[in-house]
Amino acid sequence: MDVILIAAISQDGYIAHHSQEKITWSKDLYLFKKQTMGWPVIMGSNTFGCIQKELKGRDIVVAHRNDDPGEVLAKLNSKKCFIAGGGKTNARFSPYLTHLYITPHPLIFGDGVQLFFEKPCKMDLILESTVPIKGEKFLYQFQYRVNSDLRHNT
Repeated sequence: MDVILIAAISQDGYIAHHSQEKITWSKDLYLFKKQTMGWPVIMGSNTFGCIQKELKGRDIVVAHRNDDPGEVLAKLNSKKCFIAGGGKTNARFSPYLTHLYITPHPLIFGDGVQLFFEKPCKMDLILESTVPIKGEKFLYQFQYRVNSDLRHNT
């Protein structure tokens, strides 16, 4: 199964100003919707609480702190799913990621929720594609594949 981390981030690696933020600064929300529609989306409870109303048409899986990421993924009957954080959830699922879809925005937060709250496993990424963000000059989503031959579990 493809396990895809999808995130809009600031240039200094943050996905939100704080854990309860409803994201309004992201310019790629239409792309998020297009890519995740019809697929399972895994997120933590804080993220779910912030954006649950915007996620119609997707099977939402809320991963709790005590849930085993491997077991959560094993229960899905799908050829792909998306991980849409927060930072703790992203880090916990990092050993299972096959792809990352990252949209860096021209913002510096200085503080907030990091893409990976805790140390993720090390990954060697291979850039597969860049997707222009409609209506935004020079803003792109970078689509990476995790090189599974060079994955470092640390």
